[in-house]
Amino acid sequence: MTTNQTIVPHLWYDKEAHEAAEFYTSIFPDSRITNKTTLHDTPSGDAQLISFELWGQKFMAISAGPYFKFNPSVSFFVNFDPSREKDASEKINEVWNKLSEGGTVLMPLEKYPFSEKYGWIQDKFGLSWQLILTNPEGDERPPILPSLMFVGDRCGKAEEAINFYLSVFRNSKQGLMARYPGGMEPDKEGTLMFADFMLENQWFAGMDSAQDHNFSFNEAISFMVYCDTQEEIDYYWDKLSAVPEAEQCGWLKDKFGVSWQIVPREMDEIMASSTPEQIDRINKVILKMKKLDLAEIQKAYKE
Repeated sequence: MTTNQTIVPHLWYDKEAHEAAEFYTSIFPDSRITNKTTLHDTPSGDAQLISFELWGQKFMAISAGPYFKFNPSVSFFVNFDPSREKDASEKINEVWNKLSEGGTVLMPLEKYPFSEKYGWIQDKFGLSWQLILTNPEGDERPPILPSLMFVGDRCGKAEEAINFYLSVFRNSKQGLMARYPGGMEPDKEGTLMFADFMLENQWFAGMDSAQDHNFSFNEAISFMVYCDTQEEIDYYWDKLSAVPEAEQCGWLKDKFGVSWQIVPREMDEIMASSTPEQIDRINKVILKMKKLDLAEIQKAYKE
């Protein structure tokens, strides 16, 4: 995974972001915490930001109050590929056992028609993981990819959403597509049982589920899109934002209810090299914005 990853999953915790990042980086190979920053006087008081990498892929987490709860509408697929990992089968067991501590099993780790070994678990922080022993045909898939499950009134819209994202993001392409056959009620024949797709050279998965789920997409998991210029920020904002009242500090919601943050790539550098005073100043400026204004942020940084 290159360091200039364009789309970074962002996880919202009440107070446990640092503890969770330590837990995850202890479980997956090639993982580390890369940065910690405290933002003062946010609407939820002091918020702690943690940047970390899992299996070479970037994540961001924030402790910012008990406003959003994780649910299985967004989960993380973890591919254990025997052609890439020797001992893939032992490794999947090991990761499953660690994620199980204090967690809840949604689908037990066992053999299914689509995989020799697969399981779906909600960890002790409520985050969902789907572990699978794969031998993917064609393009290699990364070890960890976010998965979007379209449920409730959005069930049946996975394909439309994937096509929409493919049209918005560059360097994108459709991967596998498996549809529900007949006789799998309540799931409707032809809707997506599983699909994967690439946006900005990063893989995602999507699926429909007509089962009775009492959850849907929320701000607990959002996707940060790093932009090099104000033009790029404007482009993604215009294409993706569909819920005006959700627009705040670079956050938006798309027409499917998925949350995104459109941020300047420079932000990471600015935050990492700022004094606490600079961070406070930048934060005050950002709190007044809906769409982020790169020039204003740079001005606050340089003041």
